[in-house]
Amino acid sequence: MGTQVEEHRARRLWRALEPLHAVTYFAPEPKAACEEIGARGYWRGYFAQRAAPLGAVPAEVVEAVFYNFAPGLVRRAIPDVWSLARPEEFCALRLRAVDAALRRSLGEDAVRSPEMAEAAELARTAALSVSTAGRALAAAVAAQPWPQPPHLVLWHAQTLLREHRGDGHVAALVTAGLDPVETLVVFAAAREMDPHYLRERRGWSPGEWAAAIDGLAARGLVSGAAGTELTEAGRALHDEVEARTDAVADTAWTSLGDERAERLVRLAEPWVRAVLASEDFLPTNPMGMRPLAPGGAARHS
Repeated sequence: MGTQVEEHRARRLWRALEPLHAVTYFAPEPKAACEEIGARGYWRGYFAQRAAPLGAVPAEVVEAVFYNFAPGLVRRAIPDVWSLARPEEFCALRLRAVDAALRRSLGEDAVRSPEMAEAAELARTAALSVSTAGRALAAAVAAQPWPQPPHLVLWHAQTLLREHRGDGHVAALVTAGLDPVETLVVFAAAREMDPHYLRERRGWSPGEWAAAIDGLAARGLVSGAAGTELTEAGRALHDEVEARTDAVADTAWTSLGDERAERLVRLAEPWVRAVLASEDFLPTNPMGMRPLAPGGAARHS
């Protein structure tokens, strides 16, 4: 039985706002927009849209920055998608599609509300406070022009904040000596996720997954042939990575302050509920991410 513990502010804020960004990948409008220009299939659209702020980079750069995707999965999309449209065109396509998705799921009254304008300004303030030094994907997003409508300002701010968090997470994983496949094995064990689901969603072969389990077992980090149990050392390493990730993601919220951060959570809550109700966020997802509970109650065990 899990023990309730205090959830780090940075993790709580990520969970509170992430569904507003995730429409990028789970709502039908972005996928349809990519398919209209020939980027057919989920992953071609995913990699094109998320990597586009980096420019027309080769697959090796996407593999390095995204970290836990198998090279074969990335290379089925990159660099071919850049022959369909320039990266700046994918950025514009993504923005138009997200605009349509949020207007549909939230409704025009919410999109045009003073609460949306307030939330957008708070999120923008938080996003502008972070340093992108050493954070390639966050820096690429930060270099994009800010959109004008408040709901897209909110989306863009969360995009920057979550890529800033992700870049910091990759740094923590590298410091911990976990390669991309080992990272997923440890993550699946720690979150009690289906390892087959996670392996397939990230494109690794059964052999590559088994080799990662063997390597982790040799280091005393996992036990059992399936590698689904963390040892005490494995749990400690996982917790250290997560703690470092939270700590280096917290600068935005330190700048904003607790009162304004909590105000942002309260403002965003009905819109997040609307996104979840419209099924534009997958309840079972490779991030192992659960949105914040209604009312903002922490759920972490």
